[in-house]
Amino acid sequence: MKDKNKRLGVALLGLGKYATDQLAPALQETTGCYLAGIVTGSPHKATAWKEKYDLPPQNIYSYDNFDNIRSNPDIDIVYVVTPNALHADFVIRAAKAGKHVICEKPMAVSVEEADRMIDACMGAGVSLSVGYRLHFEPYNRQMMKLAATHKYGYVQKIVAKDGVSDMDGWRLNKQLAGGGALMDLGIYCLQAANYISNKQPIAVTAEQPPATNPAKFHEVEESVYFRLEYPGGFTAECHCSYTKEMNYLRADANNGWFELEPAFGYAGIKGKTSFGKMNFDAVNQQALEMDSIAAAINKDRASPVPGEMGREDVQVLMAIYEALESGKRVLLDPVIRGSATVETGAE
Repeated sequence: MKDKNKRLGVALLGLGKYATDQLAPALQETTGCYLAGIVTGSPHKATAWKEKYDLPPQNIYSYDNFDNIRSNPDIDIVYVVTPNALHADFVIRAAKAGKHVICEKPMAVSVEEADRMIDACMGAGVSLSVGYRLHFEPYNRQMMKLAATHKYGYVQKIVAKDGVSDMDGWRLNKQLAGGGALMDLGIYCLQAANYISNKQPIAVTAEQPPATNPAKFHEVEESVYFRLEYPGGFTAECHCSYTKEMNYLRADANNGWFELEPAFGYAGIKGKTSFGKMNFDAVNQQALEMDSIAAAINKDRASPVPGEMGREDVQVLMAIYEALESGKRVLLDPVIRGSATVETGAE
């Protein structure tokens, strides 16, 4: 009989900054799962992590021998933390090895990749989750609650902005990242609009301002303005950038407003409403995320942040790129998620 209280072993695949500075420390605080292994292409990192976290040698894998993880009972979940374009390959390999998967955002660099990832996990009978940590963060959860309960009336407009003053590394390589500020930061704006509204957009428009540093941003976009239209007539105005610091989320309703600033960080989030401040205790977002996913696996429940959610977001991101290229409004079919078409005659 399955032990519904078992602590699940997590192997981190890709030991970059996020895995090193956020996920590994969070796994020292989790109660439903723990750091059981690693997958890395760096022998130096393998040695350092083995010593730091006292990992058994048999739980340390390279990208070449990763498929052998199928025979390791210590590993229940593989958390894929590689550059975006590598997500699909490793998620599919983990699924074929019979392991549950958490994949960092954005889930994929195309809808077709996302479909293959979902199909692989469904075929293997394993769970696929996306690392949407803010679904477990109390201030962002309060934004969801205030919208859902209509405490200040019905939401009519959302504003979301996420940006950093500088960016370098693989995120400037389109082949690895799939895109620039939109893929990396714009997805937070899209996600926020979706979880506040509890809906998916039905149309998008977008504009890309001229790059302030064309030489640096010759492969990926530096900044994007995009507008999401939702059923019921309300909109989300979004801005993401690799050269401007922004961290803001606001919902305007017909009887008040509620906002977060900063909104999307790992810590230090602050909120207020038209009637006063929000006050919540600090949490480890990544620990809550992984514990919630582990609990869902143990109890045979659907993931709170499933691959299907990630796939829908990738579809919207691709529609935004289509809107940027065409200069037109792009429609998203709310029923058949694979359909995105440019609205003819749109200005």
